[in-house]
Amino acid sequence: MIPREVFAETLLQFFEPIRPFLEDPSVSEVMINGPDLIFIERKGRIEKTTARFANREALMAALRNAAQFVGKSVDPERPILEGHLPDGSRIEAVIPPAAPDGPHVAIRRFFKETLTVKRLVGFGALTDDCADALRALVASKLNVVVAGGTGSGKTSMLNALSSYIPEEERVVVIEDSRELQLQRQHVVQLEARPPDPKGRGQVSVRDLFRATLRMRPDRIVVGEIRGGEALDLIQAMTSGHGGCLTTLHATYPRDTLSRLETMAMMSDVQMPLHAMRIQLASAVNLIVQVGRFQDGSRKVSHVTEVLGFDVAKGEYITQDVFVRKHSGLGPNGEVISELVPSGTLPRALEQVHEHGLELPAAIYEAARAAGGVG
Repeated sequence: MIPREVFAETLLQFFEPIRPFLEDPSVSEVMINGPDLIFIERKGRIEKTTARFANREALMAALRNAAQFVGKSVDPERPILEGHLPDGSRIEAVIPPAAPDGPHVAIRRFFKETLTVKRLVGFGALTDDCADALRALVASKLNVVVAGGTGSGKTSMLNALSSYIPEEERVVVIEDSRELQLQRQHVVQLEARPPDPKGRGQVSVRDLFRATLRMRPDRIVVGEIRGGEALDLIQAMTSGHGGCLTTLHATYPRDTLSRLETMAMMSDVQMPLHAMRIQLASAVNLIVQVGRFQDGSRKVSHVTEVLGFDVAKGEYITQDVFVRKHSGLGPNGEVISELVPSGTLPRALEQVHEHGLELPAAIYEAARAAGGVG
């Protein structure tokens, strides 16, 4: 059997035209639109490069080797490849006939170092006050959903928030493909597996979720909610497994709840819609909304508390704890904004106090200024 290190080096030789980008820490994504057109994302902005593969077959050879590296196949019968490169970068490829002008490839790169909350504050993704509030809310075992669009920094934010989980707690992580780097010691990492070419050996996120409930988790972290496992997570959140964390693709906090609702309906469990909505609103306590702005920066736009579901109006009840206020563009096109307390005290304040914790003074000062606190 070929040693993994040798296989990894051989694979990178097939990707030689883009290897400089795979070794450049400032590049977050490599996008290949056929052998002659290659783009990269650097600091949130897309750039066209002069790199190119010799021909379509050279690119296909690289993809076949990448598929072999992760124990999969890519061919006209299986035209979609999901996997990881040796350095942990995530690769997604679609080849003909599904991509007539392809192959089309996207390689998402991850920081070798885990982004800490301190570094995110330094980047301006959030403020010290917001970080202190999230520390208290996560440590108090609120259920948190980190939501945002593609490339908005959801995974980095979830990694950072994991540092607020108390060291003595046992964390079980469930992922479709391994990306999270939780900043804790007692972590059980589980990864789903697709079926082999003969349809055997599949292990779904839902399978892992059921196993997790019997593994004595203090916290359950699901890398990304994509389907019917949403209902499993919701039910776990409302049945004694507090402090769950997950990510979800959604643009605004209210969209996050609607998306979660839609995915819960993809479950094979039949439940009246109003009952599911009430359970969902009870399960999710906090939404940390992240976004990528027009200058390429990735920042927290809202920290929103979920208060319940109004059956009469048919809508979720939420309130912002922090909100980002925008004030235009700077001289170099940078977005000028400030993440500030909304002036509303979170209803979870009692739970925070029960855990012997406190929110930052700025939240109380904003509430007093808004007339919410005496």
